Amino acid sequence: MVQKILLLILMGLLFYPIEIFSTGFYKKGGTTIDSLNSHYLNWYNLDAKENKIQGVSVDKAYQELLVGKSPKKKIIVAVIDGGVDVTHEDLEGKIWVNADEIPNNQIDDDQNGFIDDINGWNFLGNASGENLDIENYEFVRILNKYKPLYDTITNAQSLTKEDLENYTLYQRCLKRYNEEIKDITYQLKEFNEFKTKLDSAIALLDIYTKNTKPNLEEIEKVKPRNKQEAEAKKFLRLIFKRGFTYPMLDYESEELNKKLNTSLNLELNGRNVVGDDCYNKNQKNYGNNDVAGPSAEHGSFVAGIIAANRNNNKGINGIADNVEIMVLRAVPDGDEYDKDVALSIRYAVDNGANIINMSFGKEFSPLKNMVDEAILYAESHGVLLVHAAGNEAANCDTMESYPTKRLNDNSNINNWINVGANAKIGNKTLPGVFSNYGQQTVDVFAPGVYIISLFPGSKYDLESGTSFSSPVTSGVAALVWSYYPELTALELKEILLASASRYSKKVYLPNITSYKKTKVKFTTLSVTGGIINAYEALKLAENKTN
Repeated sequence: MVQKILLLILMGLLFYPIEIFSTGFYKKGGTTIDSLNSHYLNWYNLDAKENKIQGVSVDKAYQELLVGKSPKKKIIVAVIDGGVDVTHEDLEGKIWVNADEIPNNQIDDDQNGFIDDINGWNFLGNASGENLDIENYEFVRILNKYKPLYDTITNAQSLTKEDLENYTLYQRCLKRYNEEIKDITYQLKEFNEFKTKLDSAIALLDIYTKNTKPNLEEIEKVKPRNKQEAEAKKFLRLIFKRGFTYPMLDYESEELNKKLNTSLNLELNGRNVVGDDCYNKNQKNYGNNDVAGPSAEHGSFVAGIIAANRNNNKGINGIADNVEIMVLRAVPDGDEYDKDVALSIRYAVDNGANIINMSFGKEFSPLKNMVDEAILYAESHGVLLVHAAGNEAANCDTMESYPTKRLNDNSNINNWINVGANAKIGNKTLPGVFSNYGQQTVDVFAPGVYIISLFPGSKYDLESGTSFSSPVTSGVAALVWSYYPELTALELKEILLASASRYSKKVYLPNITSYKKTKVKFTTLSVTGGIINAYEALKLAENKTN
């Protein structure tokens, strides 16, 4: 998805503002809070009516509804992600601590099956402290598993029922793999053609700019002598005004090649580091207590939105005050494993989590039954699950993305909220151009375009994605539940959805594959047709409990 967006930007074909994509998607490395655009600081906490910002009315709730009130319960939110920097300055006092475990004594003091699990657990590591970082897609792993069995099959009718199901899955994954290879090959071709055109245009004008990487200001000063130079200037002006920056080139090249060398690499087997059999449901004693891992950027960002300190005069303001983050590392750079997700959910439930945030997803789920059983386990223990809808600008009503609330028997679990991403301003670009949607499968929207949150090393960053709409919703859920703990998970979900702020105007349907703009009513993009609202949810919770 990222590569397609950037290629459209580079070619000057995308009509949406570049700022939606130009941060986080290609920029690597955090910075100080002061160096980021304050225009986007904490906007998700603001109110649509009072501030003219499509936030979730958190500040208004604290200022008008919660003054003089004390929360009744500490809410634990389990963040299943790529890891969290638990030492971040803005998460001080906000990290869950396993009080029954003695740190670093190499003993499972609480006998829960995990040694020294002080802040959670890392399912992507081994007992020696080594960690899995980069993985390939699930369909690549399925190909590797079944290729020796089914690659030479010519007559599927001779297969047993079980083998036929596996063979059919193998064929689907093979088709998906070939499609992805074709797509990446095409993107590389387009990228190289763009790079050639860019280099040629710069070379034509370098007599004026005296710079191999001229900026827009230098290009504007150029006075072309002929048609070729005029066309070169026109091209460069266009891409810069669309938001082109030189780091995009390096990132695009790096990502496309990484996709070929890792995500689609049939030879890669990162799981060797972990040392378990990823398809063996009974093999559970693996991992380590390094909950940050080698890549804690995404998880730290998620945790900050939920729980960053509101009153420390540092960084950002998280949504929920009386909350702790339980860290479960299960999402590598690549597709997560079903077994890790299932065991993370069970760990969260068994160790007291009230809410589980899941900002991840994938196309195939070979151990879906195992994940479904874990989800049902969470439901039976009154735990709320909040999930990011995804960033493919796709209709989830017609596209399967895992994990999902729909079980294999086509029934739906009740303790699940699926969240799309909205932008800051209430206009035609309110839904994130990348956001998945679905009138039956996406429950609600929440801020997810141009969000500032945490980056490891007590730094900060700017990102976009439904990955960050999910923790906005988890944060609001935790805020409401901390004041009204008598609510069940199902009652809390019903309150959150019933109190969502409806936006009745027409918007552009999310689209990342073409220039075409289609207008639809925002109310048709989700079950509620609205945006999560902490102020209204707290009012509704008060009415329901009194």
